[in-house]
Amino acid sequence: MTILMIACSRRALGLMQKVKELWEQHEKEERPKRDEGQQEIHFICKIKCSSLPDISEEKTLTECVREGFENRVDAIVFFCAAGIAVRTIAPFLRHKSVDPAVLVIDETGKFCISLLSGHAGGANELAGRISSLIGAVPVITTATDREQKFAVDDFARKNGLVITDWKLAKQVSAAILEGERIAVSSDIPVENVLPPELFWQEWKEDGGDKCCENPNIWISYRQQEYPAHSKVLQLLPKLIAVGIGCRRRTPEEKIAAAIEQCLSDEKIRFEAVFAIASIDLKQNEEGILSYCREKGLPFVTFSPDTLRQLPGEFTDSSFVEQTTGVSNVCERSAVAASSGSLICPKRVYDGVTVALAVQKGSVIV
Repeated sequence: MTILMIACSRRALGLMQKVKELWEQHEKEERPKRDEGQQEIHFICKIKCSSLPDISEEKTLTECVREGFENRVDAIVFFCAAGIAVRTIAPFLRHKSVDPAVLVIDETGKFCISLLSGHAGGANELAGRISSLIGAVPVITTATDREQKFAVDDFARKNGLVITDWKLAKQVSAAILEGERIAVSSDIPVENVLPPELFWQEWKEDGGDKCCENPNIWISYRQQEYPAHSKVLQLLPKLIAVGIGCRRRTPEEKIAAAIEQCLSDEKIRFEAVFAIASIDLKQNEEGILSYCREKGLPFVTFSPDTLRQLPGEFTDSSFVEQTTGVSNVCERSAVAASSGSLICPKRVYDGVTVALAVQKGSVIV
């Protein structure tokens, strides 16, 4: 996680340095207790102040902030007046699904304001954490937080779920604020007791009449045709690894067509894919690399020894074993990447082999 911090006065500079030092000290103390895979924090600290010419950025404040947006930092923390921050970020705002969290802390450290992307970007949580470090008052203005209600976008962010319809997500929050209870269905385990705003409802393949009356939440990586009048908000867990096998110099178009057809055949949404995987002989295969760059997906590869040692039943091929040193590439790669189980064995599409595996996962309410 990358946090850009910008101080706009001498006093603000001291406060910015204090936040960084206290955060790093806290992280050092908590490191033995950290959950495996928990994100490390990287701070980028900038000073933009005419009274500190020796250390002030030569670029304008707007240029500094533009770089933050373009480089997709996770959060921007201003140490200045809120008006300065608002005017500076305004030209770069797109949507809460992609905008970074934005916070404003006054130079005395009295108030820490969650200004933008309170839920989806985690600004509310970040404001609370920084406030606890410096003794500031966290200023949180989102309605669900004010009313202490379940917030679907915050829930999605914390669990790495993709929100498929932001308009419908807004309707869910509005319904909760009006006192309605929201039905929840899930294809993966859900930990903890549901808050009072939610209740369990078994998912029905046809959508069901009950899934059309009020907003509902469905947690699943599968495709589903909803009735036109339904209000089903699907939250997608990114749990699917795609294993690939192909001949050398297979073009990107064939790779894309094979993956998309396999996902369609298995009724799995593309947004649920978190990685493409293959044997390390393919680590420089340009068709796969180009596809991954286009889709923003990591491409992970494994040695033949690693793939051979995987337990489980796989579709064997003597030709593939003679060529690569392992009897199956796509199935074993998918399982290796997911550390889970195969849900779609090898499919062949115009010379490209594809397999799908699902990672074990759960969501926490």
